[in-house]
Amino acid sequence: MSDTRRRVKVYTLNEDRQWDDRGTGHVSSTFVERLKGISLLVRAESDGSLLLESKISPNTAYQKQQDTLIVWSEAENYDLALSFQEKAGCDEIWEKICQVQGKDPALEITQDPIDESEEERFEEMPETSHLVELPPCYMKKLLQLFQVCEDLDNREGLHHLYEIVRGVLFLNKAALFEVMFSDDCIMDVVGCLEYDPALVQPKRHREFLTKTAKFKEVIPITDSELRQKIHQTYRVQYIQDIILPTPSVFEENFLSTLTSFIFFNKVEIVSMLQEDEKFLTEVFAQLTDEATEDGKRRELVNFFKEFCAFSQTLQPQNRDAFFKTLANLGILPALEIVMGMDDLQVRAAATDIFSYLVEFSPSMVREFVMQEPQQTDDDVLLINVVIKQMICDSDPELGGAVQLMGLLRTLIDPENMLTPTNKTEKTEFLSFFYKYCMQVLTAPLLANTVDEKKSKGEEGDAFLYFNSCDYRSKWSVLSGILGTSLPH
Repeated sequence: MSDTRRRVKVYTLNEDRQWDDRGTGHVSSTFVERLKGISLLVRAESDGSLLLESKISPNTAYQKQQDTLIVWSEAENYDLALSFQEKAGCDEIWEKICQVQGKDPALEITQDPIDESEEERFEEMPETSHLVELPPCYMKKLLQLFQVCEDLDNREGLHHLYEIVRGVLFLNKAALFEVMFSDDCIMDVVGCLEYDPALVQPKRHREFLTKTAKFKEVIPITDSELRQKIHQTYRVQYIQDIILPTPSVFEENFLSTLTSFIFFNKVEIVSMLQEDEKFLTEVFAQLTDEATEDGKRRELVNFFKEFCAFSQTLQPQNRDAFFKTLANLGILPALEIVMGMDDLQVRAAATDIFSYLVEFSPSMVREFVMQEPQQTDDDVLLINVVIKQMICDSDPELGGAVQLMGLLRTLIDPENMLTPTNKTEKTEFLSFFYKYCMQVLTAPLLANTVDEKKSKGEEGDAFLYFNSCDYRSKWSVLSGILGTSLPH
């Protein structure tokens, strides 16, 4: 058995119905005396600590999803998931679970879950507690019927199909989702959901998805699986957010599998993009190439902005890997170039990307900028570019300037430099800042003290300056203005 085959990530579902990453390790199934039964054990690959110890209960409903996921609930509001690196490992553990429960491993779910809190409410309808498993061919035949009804403009039939397809979605079955959201079926599923009986005219969701929503490849994606996954995720997210009505309190748990489907698709997309160094390297190359047209550069920056925004849905470990990949490929030198460009849209998007990086790791940004004086002039240092953009903000409300001011404060805040891994960071960075950047930050303030007459924008510059600095700046300010004529 290879280690990678049983390498898994452990997830738990939090109160906001989002999956939390509990760590990566290796799973095994073994008899645990204390639990008196065969159990799933996951030990962390980093230190061997126990991430999961879960007895395989004969009455628990386990689901296998997307070939590499096993999901189940251990107690009320406590859902678990194992995400396998390899399909073979998932199949192996799934067979063990089915063996303990006496089930056929060919099934995608070992048994239908029963919501005990609703049992009494629906006891007059016992047949709904044990829904018949729908065969994979069911959805395809149903969608063939939809095509016939739409060709004949059979509104009554189309209204019935809307109710049926919506009901199938709320069955919360991963195996059905695999069929419904496949390339062959998903647009017909969207078509069925256009014919809500409550509407006078059907919605035009398919028209929006095929004609209005355009997928732009800033650099051609050669991986067909990645392209398909991106299209699928966008469309399924559209179904959940736009087409389906807001679920009631009773209904919202019935879409947990749909939420999980989207979440794990996103994790997979980020992983695939991270691993495609050729694609990301080409994006960076075109982004910083002086010959790149303005429109193309705008698309490239917006791609990274969306990519970074997308990463915020990931768990900390996945997000860390994501930003480290961007840092290794040169995101900060690229931002240094594009933040100094004349295009307002490019600068705004670049500022948003910079904010994600500062939020992720101020230390990483500080480490980069402290290495810059060895390679470039003071005027084009990244922090000096940020300061100049802050000072020269053309917005009367100073919206962009205030955003940059907040980022600058985060970077120069001594409280953010107390990292155990680098005890000298505070001294080194503040020395760097006062040597190379302070004169740029104070230049507008000092320039406005030459004449008694206030220049336009003086109050705004002073506001930004005094909100960016702390106690340690007093000496630098004092040494800079001694001998300068102060207004009186």
